[in-house]
Amino acid sequence: MSARTQLAAVTMTLFLISVSPALLRAEDPIEKAGVATAVSAGNMWFLPIKAITVSMGAISGALSYLVTGGNTELTQQIWRDTQQGPYIITPDLARTSIGQRPEIADQK
Repeated sequence: MSARTQLAAVTMTLFLISVSPALLRAEDPIEKAGVATAVSAGNMWFLPIKAITVSMGAISGALSYLVTGGNTELTQQIWRDTQQGPYIITPDLARTSIGQRPEIADQK
């Protein structure tokens, strides 16, 4: 390896360490795989249920407008409640939903 290549490698390493230390931290591969599996399994159920909820909310909101004689407040409330996110479960969302585990936070 030439001196120029070594200098480029050292410069790139120092740049990565200084700019993004979060990328270089060690994570437990088993925990990472578990989170990925759980999020994937959760989304397998959550996405179709969310699609049904949004569809039914749109229909129910329109129906409430017709039945109540044009009550736009009720219609908009139904639409807001059924159409607000989240639309997908992310690892961050899962962690905040179940709470942070202090024993994991202390190790990092």
